[in-house]
Amino acid sequence: MDHSPPPPRAPRASVRPLVPADLPRVAEIFAPFARDTAVTFETEPWDVAKWAAKHDDLTGRGLPFLVADVDGEVAGFAYAGPWRPKAAYRHTVEDTIYLDPRFAGRGLGTTLLTALLDAAARAGARQVVSVVADVPEAAASLPLHRRLGFVEVGRLTAVGSKHGRWVDTVLLQRALDAPA
Repeated sequence: MDHSPPPPRAPRASVRPLVPADLPRVAEIFAPFARDTAVTFETEPWDVAKWAAKHDDLTGRGLPFLVADVDGEVAGFAYAGPWRPKAAYRHTVEDTIYLDPRFAGRGLGTTLLTALLDAAARAGARQVVSVVADVPEAAASLPLHRRLGFVEVGRLTAVGSKHGRWVDTVLLQRALDAPA
């Protein structure tokens, strides 16, 4: 007889646009990734003011910045930012997604990234690029993106140095059916 505990229930999440009151929680979720991992190449956590500026920049461009809300708590966030600054790239975005580790492994990343892809398409994006650090702490990111139709299109070798190690990044891409 199996006496292992049941798997955690899938959280009932709603995905919605970020509002200014969410910014402290976004900063809280991101901080340990910046401080303690090589998942991001940011070396310092961002304060609320920097997150507010990021939100204002993205929404000013018409790009989505979403949060996953679980029972009134922001459990994760995702946004689509410009891939490159040159005008010809204006229909290509880069996705970013972070979850509070307490909510990982229960389908919330899929829910949040699916909503982001839909919102990016509505915003006019035609291509989404994901840049994933090839580190154990980011192990869930590659399967998540592949489940949602991203394909690996390249690898950049030893392009970042963090916590005393050189880190590769894996480039993934997915085409969107953007509204005309």
